[in-house]
Amino acid sequence: MDQDAYRRTYRELNDRFCAFEKSVLSSKCRCTRSSKIHLAEREGVHCESDQFQTICIEFLETLRHHARFALKLNDEAAALPHGKAMRLQVGGLRGVFSSLNPEREIPDPIADIETLLREAIGSYGSIDKLPFQNLIQQVSAYKGRPSLRSTR
Repeated sequence: MDQDAYRRTYRELNDRFCAFEKSVLSSKCRCTRSSKIHLAEREGVHCESDQFQTICIEFLETLRHHARFALKLNDEAAALPHGKAMRLQVGGLRGVFSSLNPEREIPDPIADIETLLREAIGSYGSIDKLPFQNLIQQVSAYKGRPSLRSTR
């Protein structure tokens, strides 16, 4: 299957994509609102909730705006490479957990994205009022899987 046909079919099959797809597929996060889909021997993640997909997208867009310096982003609209997307997704959720539970160790994996973001919105009032300084520290600190070049 060529890549263009795959992407078209994937978008048709997965009309409500999970904004945290990379981190869910890498088993760094879980979400009760997600379900895995399979297409051409590949996996994707579907979001079960229009409302929650909107919350996740807003969270990631706002976090990306605040973290552009930490991620060394010149073009805020450009697609993120996998490593930076993982830092944003996983590091951002780790920052939310740490802000809500400063006395607790950050779990690996994050147990439930929906619960965590709902708790954060309940505590801070809205996504815009999250303590982004704390979140960006976790985004900067998060190191995903080491590259093959660094292990040689």
